[in-house]
Amino acid sequence: MSALREAGGAVTFAVKVVPRASKNQIVGIEGDAVKVRLTAPPVEGKANDALIEFLADRLGVRRAQIEIVTGHASRRKVVRVRGVTARQIESLVSATTEAGGSAAKR
Repeated sequence: MSALREAGGAVTFAVKVVPRASKNQIVGIEGDAVKVRLTAPPVEGKANDALIEFLADRLGVRRAQIEIVTGHASRRKVVRVRGVTARQIESLVSATTEAGGSAAKR
């Protein structure tokens, strides 16, 4: 996954969010973005909050370490995660993709 940028102890990457899905899960790569399905609706920041919570849980970091840099009102977002490496993000995505999206969490 070449769209990961690692600098200053943080990793920045693009995310494509699919709201109102049946379960929360990473489904792989779409273009240069990590595609994430979320059960939350795209209203009043609920999908953004769900994305932050989901990524924090999957990466084992605090919610405060995750920031939506751009795309607050869009399905396409740029996310920055402090305290992880690009390798950790790549491992999460590839493990999910190889398992057919089984890294789901409700």
